[in-house]
Amino acid sequence: MANVVVVGSQWGDEGKGKIVDWLSNQADAVVRFQGGHNAGHTLVIDGVTYKLSLLPSGIVRGKLSVIGNGVVIDPHALIAEIERIVAQGVAVTPELLRIADNACLILSLHRELDQSRESANAGTKIGTTGRGIGPAYEDKVGRRAIRMTDLTDLGTLMPKIERLLAHHNALRRGLRLDEISAQTIYDELAGVAPKVLPYVTTVFDLLDDAKRAGKRILFEGAQGTLLDIDHGTYPFVTSSNTVSGQAAIGSGMGPGAINYVLGITKAYTTRVGGGPFPTELEDENGQIMGDRGREFGTVTGRRRRCGWFDAVLVRQAVKTNGIDGIALTKLDILDVFKEIKVCVGYELDGKRIEIFPANQDAQQRITPIYETIEGWDSTTMGARSWSDLPAQAIKYVRRIEELIGCPVALLSTSPERDDTILVRNPFE
Repeated sequence: MANVVVVGSQWGDEGKGKIVDWLSNQADAVVRFQGGHNAGHTLVIDGVTYKLSLLPSGIVRGKLSVIGNGVVIDPHALIAEIERIVAQGVAVTPELLRIADNACLILSLHRELDQSRESANAGTKIGTTGRGIGPAYEDKVGRRAIRMTDLTDLGTLMPKIERLLAHHNALRRGLRLDEISAQTIYDELAGVAPKVLPYVTTVFDLLDDAKRAGKRILFEGAQGTLLDIDHGTYPFVTSSNTVSGQAAIGSGMGPGAINYVLGITKAYTTRVGGGPFPTELEDENGQIMGDRGREFGTVTGRRRRCGWFDAVLVRQAVKTNGIDGIALTKLDILDVFKEIKVCVGYELDGKRIEIFPANQDAQQRITPIYETIEGWDSTTMGARSWSDLPAQAIKYVRRIEELIGCPVALLSTSPERDDTILVRNPFE
């Protein structure tokens, strides 16, 4: 049986929710392997909309849903999300939802630190959601984080909290924030422990059993490749690795568990927050894309920046993820354009380059080199076969395949699950 990793090939918001839902119906287990509740998936099933941030998408389908060790978890946000989904009629039980015992926690002090830094007048504004994800990952790497397993014995918790606060209270003094007492953090954790511990288990062992039993495992990424801490537009990135290799690390499975990497790719480009965006449109075309595509963040509600498709960036994502095929989404948003541009390279200091530079200053100086493709001026919305598509739309898709060096495995033509053209099933 094939195991599939789903990653975003751009800056996130590529429409992973629908594709992950489509795949999760075929999977036996769905695994979140990085990030936190700073990114969301929107699923539309039988006319009902579900918005998920921490819970794997498989939970709505009644599949085994696993939050891996690579995820940082705000227990309060998790409990609230479970309650919200249960109120919509979805069963969330310890048999269906499993959480890695070695996953690190996001605490209230992480949220406060995140928001304080982002609101400060000095320094670079990253565009963080202010939910504590970055500071939580800092503590993980600094070896002072509180982990899920620490909640199993509250009697041993206080020394761990004091070690954490030795760092944080020094930071808070520098930021002119009130110091926090160890008892405050203890009370916060003691209050949530009984609610989350029933879901906690040894995830790497659970997934190994599933693999040996021939189960299909779907690894579900959050955000996108260009927000990866190593391979993204640093420093305007998230605090985790969002590329496919993290699926192995963030779940406790070896690289051999990954059989197929599917890159979710929007037919144009969007970005939330600060940072470089070579093909950004600040004109009527960008406004049309945003309005037609309903480009507002699932978690934050922020309007997304919009621009033409950037083949250079997606080609790099294909390489850094080892993407086997892409799922091209939101093709129908481009139906109204008489001409469509695609970025095929950049100009930097008078020279053409074929990669997006790692250097931050160079990123600011590049200008896109465009190729213009004739639009189709007719609808692709709801198409379920190639024969339903206008010839020019097919030409656009084929040109994208050529430019990024990767085939289209799935083509999505609306938010509805069945409005999908299947070229190759990643699970087969």
